[in-house]
Amino acid sequence: MIDMFREMRRKDRSIDKRQAVQLLEAGQYGVLSTVGENGYTYGVPLNYVYHKGNIYFHCAVEGNKMDNLMFNNRVSFCVIGNTEPIPDKFSYRYESVIVFGRAREVHDGEKEDALIALIRKYSSGFMEKGMEYIKKDCHNVKVIKICIEHLTGKARK
Repeated sequence: MIDMFREMRRKDRSIDKRQAVQLLEAGQYGVLSTVGENGYTYGVPLNYVYHKGNIYFHCAVEGNKMDNLMFNNRVSFCVIGNTEPIPDKFSYRYESVIVFGRAREVHDGEKEDALIALIRKYSSGFMEKGMEYIKKDCHNVKVIKICIEHLTGKARK
């Protein structure tokens, strides 16, 4: 079988899987990239949680993102950590992770578990209120899981 993922060009800047996962856990947002029926790519920033080895995010029940995921569930997801210019080198210090995988909607217990993980990450001081929100409005959102097939991390220190 041919490897469908290209090798990283700047291997000297590669970070190991543990470091990449730490960046996924710490990141506040990522950019989801999809392909639509019209052939155009669509990148959209969103909040997410890395939970049980997968990426989860919630979204509206319809829209461009969902249309694209229905057309083609292969996605990439990019998280960028700390950045800092290095003016005298005309460059940047950075850290980033790119995930490739397939996105699918989750339901029932997995959906609730992912929503709880999102609340814990972004609103941990409001867990009780978050749980009420889940019970009341869970049916008004979709929860999407990206099953990670390939992950690369890169950093310039």
